[in-house]
Amino acid sequence: MGEKHWDLPRTLGELRRSSFSEDKIGSRSVRDELRQNLLGALERREPLFPGIVAYEDTVLPQLVNALLSRQNFILLGLRGQAKSRILRMLCRFLDEALPYVAGCEIHDNPYRPICRGCRELAGERGDETPIEYLAPGDRYVEKLATPDVTIADMIGDIDPIRAARQGHDISDELTIHYGLVPRANRGVFALNELPDLAGKIQVGLFNIMQEGDVQIKGYPVRLPLDLLLVFTANPEDYTARGKIITPLKDRIGSEIRTHYPVRVEDGMEITRQESWTGRQSPVSVEVPPYIAEVVEQLAFLAREDKRVDKRSGVSQRLPISALENVISNTEQRALRTGEKSAVPRVLDVYAALPAVTGKLELEYEGELKGGDSVARELVRMSVGKVFSKYLGGANLTPVVEWFEAGGAVKLEELCDSAAMLHRLKPVRSLLANVRALGVARDADSARLASAAEFILEGLYAHKRLTRSEELGFSAEPRRHEPVSVDEQQPPQYRRRLN
Repeated sequence: MGEKHWDLPRTLGELRRSSFSEDKIGSRSVRDELRQNLLGALERREPLFPGIVAYEDTVLPQLVNALLSRQNFILLGLRGQAKSRILRMLCRFLDEALPYVAGCEIHDNPYRPICRGCRELAGERGDETPIEYLAPGDRYVEKLATPDVTIADMIGDIDPIRAARQGHDISDELTIHYGLVPRANRGVFALNELPDLAGKIQVGLFNIMQEGDVQIKGYPVRLPLDLLLVFTANPEDYTARGKIITPLKDRIGSEIRTHYPVRVEDGMEITRQESWTGRQSPVSVEVPPYIAEVVEQLAFLAREDKRVDKRSGVSQRLPISALENVISNTEQRALRTGEKSAVPRVLDVYAALPAVTGKLELEYEGELKGGDSVARELVRMSVGKVFSKYLGGANLTPVVEWFEAGGAVKLEELCDSAAMLHRLKPVRSLLANVRALGVARDADSARLASAAEFILEGLYAHKRLTRSEELGFSAEPRRHEPVSVDEQQPPQYRRRLN
């Protein structure tokens, strides 16, 4: 139960004389309540679903329409698309306190009780019938559908122990132990992964939605429940596997499709909002925008990669977990090298691969290559794409020429920023290009080292440099094409052989 409301009416008589009059809540359904409160929020121009990003012009308008139409609805989408979070936020549009008959398992309306126990109690005590209250969070019930869910879990069952203790006949309505759906009466019942629910349980939901009839062990109970039923499902299961019975599907008012962020900027905002970055630590870690974008691009590229199963999807949890691991690896390195402040580098993104590989469902081609190899290639592609955005127009020829002249730079993982910068300074023109990444030439060594390493990684991603365990970054070997041997012609006129 939620917070107690001690200043509210405690009996049915007091309730009749209060703002919770019969005219106000006696016949108002939970769908009417949601509609009324949503209309008020729209009129006041309040944010309806704060924290839900990238759905402002797609999902949320359809969701609002379903609520204003008082419809049951289903959210169709792949994993990690905020479906469950959206459903839990429906509590924002429920009243702060809702009166019900004290002790009732299904939170009966004091003015119109539907269970036999509450009707008998109201008949005996009249205006002295005790009243309790539900907070918004108490009125949301969520269940993950699995094949082992039974009708007793969802609807209820006869409780022989209760019958024996109270001296009731086994077929008496008072011996019923109610399931999750009746206990969500006057609230929102959310069922995740609807197609995984057995067909006979779906029939039970259909009866509740349409008729209000529940049969428990052959004993018919008329329960006109007051519910908003909402569901989630994977589109692949919902459409291809066909596990939702047609009568139930037909009575779901709206089918709303969710999606992954379309823009990288939206994805970065979600990741920044959901990831655990504001942590207490002896090390001050500042994530530069280009590293955050590399992490986000990982998810976008994986969703497009033919080696990754598109039917499974790539959850938004991938960049969230990866960014957290990037920061943790940065912390670990800084503590080992004795630095008080640190900036993540591309090598920290590679160190976060365990947060990536477990979230990729691979196709056959990807399985042959291996999850770790696929993830490493995705990091390289991501670095290359972000590199092109920030440094696509930069003149990095002097940097490449320095390596082609025989230069090489090896950067160990546990190299502190000052030592790393000392190794990078001889690379001609390298530090002059960090301005393109928003880093000043006089910035601290941690920022400069991270930016300089990113430039080298970008050149490696575009195959203008190579990288090996022995040498580190070095020149990409040139392909020497055979030419015709004609000593009488100067080199620029020698005919190249195909």
